[in-house]
Amino acid sequence: MLSVLDLAASDARTTEDIFTGVSQSMPLGRVYGGQVLAQSIVAAERTIPEGRTVHSMHGYFLRPGDSAKGITFAVDRIHDGRSFSTRRTQAFQEGVPIFSMIASFQDEDPGIEHEASMPTGVPGPEELPDIEAHLQGLHPMSKRLFTDRPVDLRHVPSPIYLSVEGEREPSQAVWMKVRRPIPDDPAIHRAALAYLSDLTIQESILRAHGIPWAMRGLKVASLDHAMWWHRFGRVDQWMLYVQESPSARGGRGLATGRIYTHDGTLLASVAQEIMVRVPEAAPPAT
Repeated sequence: MLSVLDLAASDARTTEDIFTGVSQSMPLGRVYGGQVLAQSIVAAERTIPEGRTVHSMHGYFLRPGDSAKGITFAVDRIHDGRSFSTRRTQAFQEGVPIFSMIASFQDEDPGIEHEASMPTGVPGPEELPDIEAHLQGLHPMSKRLFTDRPVDLRHVPSPIYLSVEGEREPSQAVWMKVRRPIPDDPAIHRAALAYLSDLTIQESILRAHGIPWAMRGLKVASLDHAMWWHRFGRVDQWMLYVQESPSARGGRGLATGRIYTHDGTLLASVAQEIMVRVPEAAPPAT
């Protein structure tokens, strides 16, 4: 994860700031969405005046990326004001855009403050089984999608990889953290939080309809992603990702989420809309 977030500056002479990066190897060959949005934030942050940090981003996934190919990030310096800076980042592969984002950065300013409380009664991560316990019987290639991640996940009530257990509700919670300690640089933790924010948020939509990831013929694709950073937190310590889906219609579903520290501090809010195509049931036998 750290290697893909370490972008290289290009010497190309253009009207934009250009950076290049690589992708994590993925079993199915598609770039993980959280990776490209985190890289886009890193690229934008490289052009920001010192002392300003990202507080919001809004992005669109335009095309699937190829994880075997490099990615070019072009940053447009839209605005630098007294307190805020705005940047547009476009990610390209072979000259074709795959992701487009606008992000805003702000100086640390004093002001009013409140935060939504973390839900009570949620089992802690130490009370829940790790991911390996839920992958029995999964094909080795499919299993790699989960075990090769740099992230430890603990679902409440349980994952929906192979089946959906319990009630069909449009909500869930997931404990998450990166598996190993990472450097103290707050910019790395902010980008890594964006990386993690794209994991599992789609599942509140699928859970509501009893749809596991393993359903044959299921097609899911992220359409857009929005994120607001409220406070700093370390991603190498347990965080609770509380997720719910207020609506699904017309082959699209909306999911929202809030990310808390282990002790209940609200770090970030997230929203994402996805495309969901569920295979039609086979006709009854005659």
